[in-house]
Amino acid sequence: MDGGVDRTGKPSAAQRKWLERGLTQPGGKLPLFDVDGRKVNPQVIRKCIDSGWAAPWFANQMKPDWLVCKLTSVGRDVIASPDQQSSI
Repeated sequence: MDGGVDRTGKPSAAQRKWLERGLTQPGGKLPLFDVDGRKVNPQVIRKCIDSGWAAPWFANQMKPDWLVCKLTSVGRDVIASPDQQSSI
């Protein structure tokens, strides 16, 4: 059993953009804010977690509603795979 992880889906443009930002960060840390300083949509984060592309990293005790995540090996594979291009 894979815990309900969707390993066959393709990330949306927003999901791909967020996941790609983890490729250059230590430990694959994914950002809380986009390049314009806006908080990343929690639905984007949840879908990536549900799909197995991202995983919660640790609980932020100062801001418990913030999802601090890291890129998973499955997420790296999805980003690297040319056949997993976004379906906008």
